[in-house]
Order: sequence, then structure tokens, then C-alpha cells
Amino acid sequence: MALSLLLALLWGGSQAQAPGFSLQVQSVVMVQEGLCVHVPCTLSYPRIGWTEDTPALGSWFVVGTDTNKGRPVATNKQDQEQGGSGGRFQLTGDPRNRSCSLLIRDAQAEDSAQYFFRVERGSYVRYNFVESPLYLEVTDVPKDLVISVSRAKASAPEPQGDSPHLEVQKGQFLQLVCASESQSPATLSWALEDRILSWSHPWTPGPLALVLTRVMPGDSGCYTCRAENGRGSQSRTLNLSVKYAPENLRVMALQANRTVLENLGNGTSLPALEGQSLRLLCVAHSNPPAQLSWALRGQTLSPSQPADPGILELPQIQTEHEGVLTCRAQNSLGSQHVSLLLSVVCPPRLLGPSCSWEGEALGCTCSARARPAPTLSWRLGEGLLEGNHSDASLTVTSSSEGPWANSSLSLRGPLGSGLRLSCEARNAHGEQSAAVLLLPDKKGLLSKALGGGIFLGMGITTLLFLCLILVTKTLRKKQAQAGTLAHAGTPAHAGAPPQAGAPPKPKATRRSTILDYINVVPNPGPLARNRNRNQNRKAMPSSPSQASPPGALSQECKKNQKELHAAPHTCPGPRSSTQASESESNQENLHYAALTFSGLRPWDTRESKDTGPEYEDIKFH
Repeated sequence: MALSLLLALLWGGSQAQAPGFSLQVQSVVMVQEGLCVHVPCTLSYPRIGWTEDTPALGSWFVVGTDTNKGRPVATNKQDQEQGGSGGRFQLTGDPRNRSCSLLIRDAQAEDSAQYFFRVERGSYVRYNFVESPLYLEVTDVPKDLVISVSRAKASAPEPQGDSPHLEVQKGQFLQLVCASESQSPATLSWALEDRILSWSHPWTPGPLALVLTRVMPGDSGCYTCRAENGRGSQSRTLNLSVKYAPENLRVMALQANRTVLENLGNGTSLPALEGQSLRLLCVAHSNPPAQLSWALRGQTLSPSQPADPGILELPQIQTEHEGVLTCRAQNSLGSQHVSLLLSVVCPPRLLGPSCSWEGEALGCTCSARARPAPTLSWRLGEGLLEGNHSDASLTVTSSSEGPWANSSLSLRGPLGSGLRLSCEARNAHGEQSAAVLLLPDKKGLLSKALGGGIFLGMGITTLLFLCLILVTKTLRKKQAQAGTLAHAGTPAHAGAPPQAGAPPKPKATRRSTILDYINVVPNPGPLARNRNRNQNRKAMPSSPSQASPPGALSQECKKNQKELHAAPHTCPGPRSSTQASESESNQENLHYAALTFSGLRPWDTRESKDTGPEYEDIKFH
């Protein structure tokens, strides 16, 4: 078209213009298809053969038209038929006023051509201004944009039609073709969302193809075919949806003691603390969207949130939650699942230890429960005993079954004073220990110490209560005997009479003794130690090395009742002064619990008739 315009200009410029005739018009006029344009034009011709009353006729012809036979595209002749312009060309200028202006409405692509003007007035003025032609170029935007689709390499593309949606399966071959028609060269392009994938150049006309050898889920999206030239553009869109079975299935866990989601793959072992909460989120990629479900040991679980079945919430982990947890994603194209091994774990819970004498050996047992099963060990002094161990002085036997672990310790032979013994249980989630305090008795052997304060207190209270009842009965019996003797007038004891005005002094009928006890004492706190220290300081005599006088026997018996601790042995009978001295010298090594007896009746001051000592056997079973 540019070449034809150049040739026309050269041809027009080569024509000689007759004297007195001239025309001024824009040589090239461009108009967009469908629009209108006004072309100004002026002319002059000689004043020969016509008057002012002579009509002036003007016509616009396509270059190359025979003016005698052909029809003009625009004219002011009343009886002249116009050409194929359909009345869209109109001569708005009046040749009598030296005007040849032209109006073009609804320009069409076929209107692109060269035009010349002819004037007629009188017998002389009959002239074609072919030397000054008008070139009209009707430009158009790209139109008739078509998208064609081919699903196989060997098949020809087929028009997509009016549907903007296209569905294909993952891995399928796909070819998209974009084509457009336009008078002016246009650039074609393919774009996915806002990203240009390919384009063509204006000087290489033809359709533009986009080939996807294997369609992947990432190829889904909105594809745009666009045709554009200097006059405008046109575009069409195609929504591509790639169908595929569930894939990339994963589980994310959020536990109570964590703040970040943890990604878990298939076969992952997931430990969870008993009693804590657990939240599991199952996520899968699929098209169409997959249905998600949870199962525990093959049994389908009800969804925690029906609106989002991929979420599983366990507010409080229990032992029955242990097992294989499976999340399954399924749609019409397939399914996928992820399985986790949920193990319920807990730190050790120690039961014991408890100790008892077995002949000349001290036997202790200790048990603990945990998930996984704990490891039990004994700490003897500074030494640590683990697993099974045996030698001349001790034997350690350990075993485990399920969540339980058990261990026994046997100590033989003389044991050191103040030796510390403890049982320790531990696993990966925590540890716990309990100590047994071993205190020496008067023979140098170690007595038991208990690690549980609650049961210790109950046992001591029971023993003291029984001892109180027995001692009270004994006192009442002695008072009754003393009253009977006094009534008969028989002196209870040959000795000095009591002084006048002074209260009568009681006469003890049995020697006071310091009993031997097995001290079962938990480790007291600072306040308890201070309180016990003050009580012991009050209970001890001012001079431990001296024997108690006879008159103080009853007071010492009362003191023993207040200082009585726990007596698993039978109350002893009389003992020699050497034993009393030895027992008094060892009082500093004994521990006592103070008891106060309120409301007891005083001893009878009258002396007993018997001269020999009396005893009552107090036995504890």
C-alpha cells in the first residue's frame, strides 16, 4: 500500500497542469475504519465560457475511472449516480465558490484508494485534476480474533468457540493458536496472567502458536491472546484448568509446648506428652479439590471442624490415642495418604522406694512408670548403681515390662553411719528421684528411713496412740494398787517421812529407761529441724553422765512418754546402771518427736507396800 501511494504520487507529480487550472488538497488522508473524516479542498479555473449564472459541477472519482462512463463517489450533479460508496462520500464544497471539500463517513477498508476531482462549468471549463490526486488510507484495528486448540501433536487445531474455559489433565499435550485479521500489520502475543510468553513480529504475518508439551498444574491460569497495531488492539482470554489427583500431601503439627508448625512426612514418628493438646493440619494439592479425612488405627475419626475436615484436634492426649494416624486425600482422579505413628509419652512417676530388714540384710524396692519405660538406678552415697549388679556387699536386680520398670537392692554386712540411699528414674522426657534416709541405732546398724512423709506420719501417730493407751492403763493400775495399800495403813516403802508443808513426792515402782527405737524420719525442712532441736534440748537431762536419782524416776517416765517416737520393739524391762549410763550418753544421736499429754492424773504420793520393782510388758505387733 505504501508502494502504491508512492507510485501514485510520482504519477500525479509527473502530469502537467493546464494553464489557469489548480487544485490544493491534502495528498494523503488517513482515517480509522468506521470513523469519518473531512478533507478540505480548494480549486481555481479560468474565467472562460461561463457567467455567474452558469452552474458549476464537481465530482470525485477513483483514479483510473472513465469520467464519461464511470460513476463518481461524490458529486453535486442531480442526475448523476454515485459509485459504490453508498452515499458515505459527500461533496460539501461548492465549485462556484472555488471549493471542492469532501466528507467521508463510516470509512471502510475498501475505501482505501486514490481519488481526483473533476470540475465542469460552461463550454470551456471541463477539467480532471489528475495531477493533484487525494490518497485515502482507511486503517483498521485487528479484528476477527480466533483461538484454536489442539490436544494432540498430529491433530489440527480446532476453534475454541465462545467458551472461555478449557480443561485438560496433567501430562497432556496442548497447543493454543492465536489468529487475527487486519488491513494493517498487527503484532500477536500470548500471555499468562501478566507474563508475556511469546509474540510475533508485524512483518511475519500469520497465526501465533503456544505449545505445552506436558501440561503441569502450574500451567493453570488465564491465557490472553492479543493482536495490536498502530490503530488499536483486540484480545481474547482462555481460562485453562489442569485436572490432577491429590499430590504433595503433608501434615503439619502444633503441640502445646511449641509455637511453630512442624511439617511431618509419611511414616514420621510423632511423640506427644500425655495430657497435653495436639493439633494436626492435613494439606493436599489437587484439582478438583480433594476430600480430606482422618483415621486412627483404621477407624475413621469425626472431624474436629466439619467445615475444614483436614484439621484434627486432640485437646488432651490419652493413652488410647496411641497408634497410626492417617490423613487421606481423595478426588475423582485418585487418592493419596500420609500416616504418622503417634506415641504417647510421659515423664517418670516414681513409686517408692520402700525398705525393710531381711535378717542381717537391708532390702529396698523401687518402681516407676513412664512412656517410654524409664531406667531405674540406685545412688548409694556418691556411687551410682545401674542395671543388674552383684558382689559381696550388695545385689541390684532390675527389670521392665511395658511402661513399668522395677529394681530391688539388697545391702549386706555392717553399713556406715548416715549413709544416703536414693532411687532415680529417668527417660527422655524427664526424671524423678526419691531418697531413703538411713540413721544408726545403738548397735551401729542402719535403720530404715522412709521416703513418703504422709504414710510415715500416719504410722507414727498410730504407734504413739497405742503406746499412750497402754501407758495410761498401767498408771491407772498402779494408782488403784497404791490406794488399796494406803487404806490398809501399810507403809508403801521404808524411808524418811515427807516433810510437813511440802507436797508428797511420788515413789516410782520401776526404773525409768530410754527405749531403743528405729527412727523413721523424712528429711525435715529448716523450720522442722529448728523445732526438733529445741524439743531435744528440753528433753535431754542437764548432766547426761549422772544416773537419775530414785525420786526422779516418775518424772523421767513422763519425759519418756513425751519424747516417745515410734516403737516397733517391745518395751524393755529393768536395766543396770551401766546400761542407763550408756543409754543416756547416746541420747545426742537419737531423734525424737515431742508429744504433750494433757489431762493426765498425777501420780499417787503414797508409797507402795511392795519393796521390789514392778514391770509391765508393752508389746507392739
